[in-house]
Amino acid sequence: MAGLVPPVTTTIPADASKTKKADEKADYMNLPFPIPFEEIHREALMSLKPETFEGLRFDFTKGLNQKFSLSHSVSMGPTEIPSQSAETIKIPTSHYEFGANYIDPNLMLIGRVLTDGRLNARVKWDLTDNLTVKANAQLTNEPHMSHGMFNFDYKGKDYRSQFQIGNGALFGASYFQSVTPHLSMGGEVFWAGQHRKSGIGYAGRYETDKMVATGQVASTGMVALSYVQKVSEKVSLASDFMYNYMSKDVTASVGYDYILRQCRLRGKIDSNGCTTAFLEERLNMGLNFILSAEIDHKEKDYKFGFGLTVG
Repeated sequence: MAGLVPPVTTTIPADASKTKKADEKADYMNLPFPIPFEEIHREALMSLKPETFEGLRFDFTKGLNQKFSLSHSVSMGPTEIPSQSAETIKIPTSHYEFGANYIDPNLMLIGRVLTDGRLNARVKWDLTDNLTVKANAQLTNEPHMSHGMFNFDYKGKDYRSQFQIGNGALFGASYFQSVTPHLSMGGEVFWAGQHRKSGIGYAGRYETDKMVATGQVASTGMVALSYVQKVSEKVSLASDFMYNYMSKDVTASVGYDYILRQCRLRGKIDSNGCTTAFLEERLNMGLNFILSAEIDHKEKDYKFGFGLTVG
């Protein structure tokens, strides 16, 4: 009986493939929201520019309520001083830093004061859903070292524009636009009135679920390229290329970012022979152990540090 039953055939409409391709076409009226212009290299910087340090560091943060917290930081380690010789000269130093933080969904206030007299302050205020005001300031006893800057960030549907103003007659503006669902392009301009310098730059960023490629060029002579490959949810590989066509300086580096269940390991090596490794391990809830190392055989500069973060 089975042989008498005619085979069942499935007819695929001729326009099915066309319909599928039409669904895959980009909706240029609903493009994704881009990241800020100054953060276009952020994935590469996470692997290639970890916050290395030398000596001992201890950070403690105590939350007083859901919005307000206090922080204490102690660091002991050498400080490099200028020298006419090829070898690096270091002197032992120590610092204590006291901080206060207020974090609200629409307002963030962060203040830091150090024993050497420096005072740092940061403000981020969301005036509306589209407009954010940021302010950074540093006051110090050293002459001509105090500075301040205001940043106005406007978020459009598929673009982002920023305007900066700072002391020393510093003005800057940037614009970043999503061109396709994966490609964003933009530019920036700045004017430093105190130093009588100006510049203009352009950048592009291509991003998918597995990779991020970024290119940037500026009239100051800088050419920056970076590429990040997401091997898995826990492993990322990164590389960058920096070139200054005025000074002819060239630097290339490769790095990695490996996230384990209890720790995160980052490191890189560049074309100058400098090797860096940074380890963050969670010992317990709210308790992290940090190891930092940087070896530069060419300059005979070796930096090792360890720290503890509580809170």
